Amino acid sequence: MSKVRITKQFNFEMAHALYNYDGACKNIHGHSYVLEITLKGEIKKCGFVIDFKELKFIVNKEIIEKLDHALLLYNQSFKQFPELRSLSTKKIEVDFNPTCENMLIYFVDALKDKLPSDVNLEKVFLRETPSSFAEWFTSDN
Repeated sequence: MSKVRITKQFNFEMAHALYNYDGACKNIHGHSYVLEITLKGEIKKCGFVIDFKELKFIVNKEIIEKLDHALLLYNQSFKQFPELRSLSTKKIEVDFNPTCENMLIYFVDALKDKLPSDVNLEKVFLRETPSSFAEWFTSDN
């Protein structure tokens, strides 16, 4: 059987702020993110590595529904913005500074045990701005 890589793209809107950062990104701001998930596996009898519908369900449940139109903050950020604790908005506290790079690792961790055992997570790509993105490859890890 042949091994094939497949990729599905997702889009979401999210705000964040970088804690302890000396630049404009220390302030709360938002991005229109583009997330690409690449899987590798053998083509099954039905002709798919994985049905894109199944991949969409997993990624939406584990990532997109949680982060879309949310405010993602490092839990230490509340030292910088204590008033955020009382905001009645969709906010998510994480134990890392929400850079594009750290978010990739967060996504890998969210997906690795949720994917079918017969496919491998090969690449995760996250575009934060039209000219800035980060990539994670299984071959590097």
